[in-house]
Amino acid sequence: MLALLAFAQFVVAVDYNIVYVALPDIGDALGFSARSLQWVVSAYAVAYGGFLLLGGRLADRLGGRRVFVLGSVIFGLACLVGGFATEPGVLIAARAAQGLGGALLSPATLMLINTRFQEGPPRTRAMAVWGAAGSGGLAAGALLGGLLTQAWGWASVLFVLVPLALAAAALAPALLPPDARHASTRGGFDAPGAVLATVGSALLVFGLVSGPEAGWWSPRGLGALAAGALLLAVFGLVEARTTDPLAPPRLFANRALMVAIGVILVFQSALGGAYFLFTTYMQNVLGYRALEAGLAFVPLTLISMAASLRLAGALLVRWGPRMTLFAGMAVNGTGMVVLAVTMSTGASYWALLPGVVIWGVGGGVTFPAMFVCAASGVRPTEAGIASAVATTAQQLGGAAGLAVLVAVATAGLGGSPELPAVADGLRTAMWVGGAASIAGGLLAFVLPRARPARPARTATGDPVAAPVTGGRGGSRSGGLSP
Repeated sequence: MLALLAFAQFVVAVDYNIVYVALPDIGDALGFSARSLQWVVSAYAVAYGGFLLLGGRLADRLGGRRVFVLGSVIFGLACLVGGFATEPGVLIAARAAQGLGGALLSPATLMLINTRFQEGPPRTRAMAVWGAAGSGGLAAGALLGGLLTQAWGWASVLFVLVPLALAAAALAPALLPPDARHASTRGGFDAPGAVLATVGSALLVFGLVSGPEAGWWSPRGLGALAAGALLLAVFGLVEARTTDPLAPPRLFANRALMVAIGVILVFQSALGGAYFLFTTYMQNVLGYRALEAGLAFVPLTLISMAASLRLAGALLVRWGPRMTLFAGMAVNGTGMVVLAVTMSTGASYWALLPGVVIWGVGGGVTFPAMFVCAASGVRPTEAGIASAVATTAQQLGGAAGLAVLVAVATAGLGGSPELPAVADGLRTAMWVGGAASIAGGLLAFVLPRARPARPARTATGDPVAAPVTGGRGGSRSGGLSP
């Protein structure tokens, strides 16, 4: 079960990076303009960010396995349609459908982990595997994007995802535990809240990705952000008055979840922008080709995977979430600062490697720890929507961070900057991202202190081991410890 859930995370992470390298070829083949080409990426981001809350609540209502299968099928078929696209509109629509599939698949995956693995070390280990699979997917996406585009053309970067997504859907009935019989019938469904949350979230993401292109004071920039914020405010009022809300207000009284959301926003803002900055630096300043730039991310990803698998779980058990999150964010930011110090117009990759290593360790520890905190104390019947709220914060943070750090990198450089000025702008933006990550780690100290669980004892006084839930025989109560 965990292997399949990690595989699904791997597929979603591959898609995050695999399209970037193919963008120039896509633009030439389908006739995109320089301005419209970004919508190959943005269409996915807007749909994914917009439908996450709906996807999370559907997982709670219909069951995680049903929504997992539905999301995988939509994702796979959208990739197939996109690969056969012959004009820009078809590809953009297919990418939006991919985003819808991902918005169903991602919260369903997290919901199944949070309800089938007991809170504590079992869930921490499962989250570490899930986080490592995501890191591996990012590396595989960068590598596959370069290799496939060079060998078989841009369409192959979408076609390769079709069998992966459909295989996940086919394996789900055999490997995932069946949904509870009452999953589709308990309670009603908050249709007004679903519409408001979907449109409001989509407008926020749309405004963030449109601002750098159309201008922050334009209707597409500020207008979309204002409309999205207004709709989400109305959504909050509706949720407070409905008897069966899409996002129960008590969810936002969970301090661990709220702190996790704040950390996720800061972490993803720094991470999403830094990936773009480092890629741009290697290609535009150091002159790396696309495939070489993809290979340069391999050490970062392998170190991040190792830190997720071997270090994050051990630190969470030994130190608890507060110190683990703070340490992860501080190390992550320190790595970015070290990288900024070594970025120059003639730097070798060996000079950059120490910053890459530190950055990878910090990110690998932070990523699973954030989502462990986000699931802490959440009811099993609300695990899907809690995961969706956390993942929405991840999307908004990534879009906002990219916009802010790109603005910092290009501030005052003019229309045709000289190469040293470009390097200096990218270095300054990396400094800002690293400092934000270190400062954001202080939010971890707002988390409630973890209380050590006292094991149950038999009549003879011997401790009773807590069961690890999972598989078909797992606890249907969700496996949360008392």
